[in-house]
Amino acid sequence: MTLNEVMTELQKLGTEQTKKTWTNHGAKGEFWGVKIGDMKVIQKKIKHNHELALALYNTRNADAMYFAGLISEPKKMTKKDLTHWAKTATWHMLSEYTVAWTAAESNFGRELAMEWIDSDDELVAAAGWSTYSNLLALKKDEELDEKEIKSLLQRIGKTVHEQANRVKYTMNGFLISVGAYFIPLNEEAKKVAKAIGNVSVSMGGTVCKVPEVIPYIEKIEAMGKVGKKKKTVFC
Repeated sequence: MTLNEVMTELQKLGTEQTKKTWTNHGAKGEFWGVKIGDMKVIQKKIKHNHELALALYNTRNADAMYFAGLISEPKKMTKKDLTHWAKTATWHMLSEYTVAWTAAESNFGRELAMEWIDSDDELVAAAGWSTYSNLLALKKDEELDEKEIKSLLQRIGKTVHEQANRVKYTMNGFLISVGAYFIPLNEEAKKVAKAIGNVSVSMGGTVCKVPEVIPYIEKIEAMGKVGKKKKTVFC
């Protein structure tokens, strides 16, 4: 499919109800309100197309930008491509999912995660924390840097309540990912979570809630799935 054909299909799939939902969740700029499930119908036709993904993201249409991630080929993404995606993301579903998923499965995941985490831009910093969370889910424990991860946990313990809204949310998610996927620091993640208490994040006009770290990790422990890695973080 061509860029114009995909854009036409996405526009047809948009609904006012979904557009309202995305708006309540913080979507900005141009978008038609396409359900993710409907996007996947088109995704099955295309599967993966690197050049088309780049072109779709550059339309600045939020639906097209999200869809770009679904058909992306992460290993073909350059550091420049990923940085561009992170800096031009218009809302958190792009920065924390599209960008983070693609970066985590690229050749630059850890490098960019650490770079983005230090950004003064809320969405870029959130993309950094989310990218690292996804790396924890993908990579074997022995491929990860325990000292670095512990340092990040300590950073969360000291600074989380001072952070921008989406940064707080993704820091909270990082705690969950460490506890769920990285066995060496499972207990440390819960210790930090207990010390910081509840993380207050504005969820806009939605009923969404911030996941409670310790109960979330304990649920995974009860299922015997701590440390079980994923083949892909895209969903």
